[in-house]
Amino acid sequence: MAEISSPRPSRIAELWRRTDKALLAVIMIPVLVAILDPVALWPTISFAAKAFANTAPFIAFAVMAVAYMKATGAESLLARAFEGNQARMIVLAALLGGLSPFCSCEVIPFIAAMLAMGAPLGAVMAFWLASPLMDPAMFTITAGELGFAFAVAKTASAVGIGLLGGTATALLARSPLFADPLKGGAKTSGCGCGPSPFSGKPVWKFWGDSARNKTFRDTAVENALFLGKWLLLAYLFEALMVRYVPAEMIATVLGGNGLQPILLGAIVGGPAYLNGYAAVPLVSTLLDQGMSPGAAMSFVIAGGISSIPAAIAVWALVKPRVFGAYLGFALIGAVLAGISWAAIA
Repeated sequence: MAEISSPRPSRIAELWRRTDKALLAVIMIPVLVAILDPVALWPTISFAAKAFANTAPFIAFAVMAVAYMKATGAESLLARAFEGNQARMIVLAALLGGLSPFCSCEVIPFIAAMLAMGAPLGAVMAFWLASPLMDPAMFTITAGELGFAFAVAKTASAVGIGLLGGTATALLARSPLFADPLKGGAKTSGCGCGPSPFSGKPVWKFWGDSARNKTFRDTAVENALFLGKWLLLAYLFEALMVRYVPAEMIATVLGGNGLQPILLGAIVGGPAYLNGYAAVPLVSTLLDQGMSPGAAMSFVIAGGISSIPAAIAVWALVKPRVFGAYLGFALIGAVLAGISWAAIA
């Protein structure tokens, strides 16, 4: 009897691949709570809804700010960071990396083009390290949840880590560690975020241009959905943590003074990090439950740089030894940022 093959497994795999995992989690968390602990369902939903409503003004401002930058083409200014003296490049790359509104995959074609054109790896490393840590939307949401001072300190840390990694890479550029850094056949295309707008001068009064108006609308909608789902997921996790995770445990593991909680925050930050925006309310809860300020800073710094999207942007282009240096700079920078914030917080 002839064997009849079924297309079902491949269809299921394709459906799973195309499913928005964050949105699925937003749906499944209340469902699981309703099954496992029905009494906790309404408090969980209510907590998440109230937290989301409190953050909504910051989300709206962040969405509009990023949409404006995209529509005006202000991102084209980034290319200037990779021109001129290498020391100047590193400084500008670190500064612009900490302020740019790129998603991690949009960085890939830009960096690939810069490396192909001969931009120094030190400047590229500075941009890579700073870019995933802060952007206008991240700053707004961080300031709203964790305070303006924390947001400023994280921004300063992003720039500082960029300068640290960029300078160290420049000094060691001729060493075996950074020699011939690019992978063979490294691609210059992103991961579906659209073409990279890195040419031309910004048009600050863009509303007379229909194409730029469309970019503004599309970007606003895309970022509103992106931020909305991730923050809603974060608030659901926050509600579960408040209800089920003993504050004493957090205080014991990540609380107190000294270097240990800062180191643990940096080490845990990488694997535990979901998303830069989702991490903000989670860190707020951890702080309320006893996490030390220094550990909170090292957690968000290490997690932001070593999160999957940010790491993929680097792994896609450079050899493993350069990628290892990238992660090393992230860990060192996170610990230094945690120590600095603990001293002044």
